[in-house]
Amino acid sequence: MQAGFAFSRLADRLTSLVELTPEHLDLLADMPSSIAHFGAHQTILRHGDEATQCCLVLQGYLSWQNDESADGQITAICVPGDIANLQSLYRPRIEGNLTALGSAIVALVPHRFFRELAVRSPAMSHALLLMLLADHAIQRNWTVNLGSRDALTRVAHLLCEITVRLQTVGLARDFRLSSPFTQSDLAAACSISPVHANRTIQELRRCHLLQWQGKTLSITDWPGLVRLAGFDPTYLSMRSGADDARPPHARPVAADVAVA
Repeated sequence: MQAGFAFSRLADRLTSLVELTPEHLDLLADMPSSIAHFGAHQTILRHGDEATQCCLVLQGYLSWQNDESADGQITAICVPGDIANLQSLYRPRIEGNLTALGSAIVALVPHRFFRELAVRSPAMSHALLLMLLADHAIQRNWTVNLGSRDALTRVAHLLCEITVRLQTVGLARDFRLSSPFTQSDLAAACSISPVHANRTIQELRRCHLLQWQGKTLSITDWPGLVRLAGFDPTYLSMRSGADDARPPHARPVAADVAVA
């Protein structure tokens, strides 16, 4: 695959899950698509839609939101390299709303391409299946995050996850990233109030774990954030050796910080 190819993030995402040869990845060069630009909080797919295309995130972040939630609860975040609605290959009806968190660029790829790709290449079919299974594993961990962690740990864990997911596609290598959300979005993802989200970010700043300036988020103490979150990236299903920036396993420790 040529350097700078528009879909290289997808190649990075797939190879983070399974070893693929250059010949396998070159099959992505035939991908037909239309490129769409979306503004902040613009809806891409709505609950009940029948999808005929997959939404491949090229730039920015997308989120799945519970359409029945009054506060717009965020149930998943998609980063560059993700196929936001990969499950629609098998179940076209959309559950929830797919929305851009900020400005985003998305490649709309017909379902038929991925179906034909799976027939042409068993290796690519396997990679797409692993990608779908990884998405489900992430979703299960989000359930754990909301059900068994306090607000500070929820936020820390989410930031660790997003950072590692970005690193697998060549982003956030220096632990600096374009913020995937506003503090209101963060509140919706962690099921806390916007006021509580603001206090939590201030506490993480006070402990010198991160800086959040404008649209840039900088993690200033990665090991400390990992310890606070009790973050273990195993559930992300990255293959051994796929990402040498992957953080080491860290056992949960008692946090020495608290939110007022």
